[in-house]
Amino acid sequence: MVRTLTFAGFALMGTTINTLLHYYIWARLVRDPGWPAPWRTVGTTVVVALAMVAPTVMFVTRVLFPGANRTLAYPAFVWMGAMFILFTILVLVDAVKALGLVGTKVLGTNLLDPGRREVLTQAAAVASAATAGVLSTVAVRRMSDGASVKTVEVGLKNLPKELDGFTIAQLTDIHIGSTIGKDYAQHLKHVTEGIKPDLIAITGDLMDGTPDDLGDAVAVLCGMRAKHGIHFCTGNHEYYSGVDQWLAFLSQRGVRVLRNERVEILENGASLQLCGVDDYNADRFGNGHGANFDPIIKDRRADGPLILLAHQPRHVDAARAANVDLMLSGHTHGGQIWPWNLMVRLQQPYVEGLFNHDGTQLYVSPGTGYWGPPMRLGTRAEVTRLVLRPASKMG
Repeated sequence: MVRTLTFAGFALMGTTINTLLHYYIWARLVRDPGWPAPWRTVGTTVVVALAMVAPTVMFVTRVLFPGANRTLAYPAFVWMGAMFILFTILVLVDAVKALGLVGTKVLGTNLLDPGRREVLTQAAAVASAATAGVLSTVAVRRMSDGASVKTVEVGLKNLPKELDGFTIAQLTDIHIGSTIGKDYAQHLKHVTEGIKPDLIAITGDLMDGTPDDLGDAVAVLCGMRAKHGIHFCTGNHEYYSGVDQWLAFLSQRGVRVLRNERVEILENGASLQLCGVDDYNADRFGNGHGANFDPIIKDRRADGPLILLAHQPRHVDAARAANVDLMLSGHTHGGQIWPWNLMVRLQQPYVEGLFNHDGTQLYVSPGTGYWGPPMRLGTRAEVTRLVLRPASKMG
């Protein structure tokens, strides 16, 4: 009953937002430009049809034909991303118009007659739609190219010389689900194994769905090979997808799940300590979930670096207090579609890249997949190849 009410509330909120966004798009592209009757009718029909895409796909894939989920979801999510880009452009155009209006008030004159104003409004509408179309095409193409390898060298002050060059492949925010399946998992397996990492780290948000639906695709990633295996920490989306089932699924397939615990990695007689904590918000889900740094710092060795897998960058202050040398995170997607990265900064201390947080190194990956729209604008999907170096070698 609670789950039904939650879904109903989510559906109502989603429908309201969807309606308001499409009304705004209709107003700016169809109503305000004052198009002749035939074009106004065509424009209105198109916007109404686009507004119905998401709710129709949700109904069909959840109620009528669940097996058609991936086929129908892809175009629906593409429009979701394109709509966001178009909405952003229209807001910027409105901001320019507002500045122009303020200017005319200050000057006490109106430089445009109604006819010219209408022509400019129509031109702005066409230009906005065309720009959104081009940027959306670029964003889809960028994501369709798949994940590329990005090499990042990290200097650690207490890295033994025996570990110089130790390589970690980080994958995060893959979001296997309605539009990401087994083919993409095979692509990631090929890319990851191609860099021959010593260790593979998956820092959460691996899937969006149940093991029954997504197990085959996730199993492909569980089959990735590295000398020191695959290590995993939970992200927030694991807790929306039956976290305990998934943790058992991963463990049964050889993935080392790190839940507020530390393991020792031995390489050439030297020690590297790897730990992982539950997602930042995991305590909301009960059943023993929630981040706890005490076990990972208890009796830690002092002769090697401590590396932490933590999904959200917001853990960095706790990591610094625990004297973590390097923290690997994701969650932000690098914003995924510009200018969303500006909004991410309101919640997370860091969005993308390598940072030194009062002595604790932090790498925030922009993600290896995507969530929602199969698009990226202003960032790329990556498999991160982290190469550990003694700090003295980094200048």
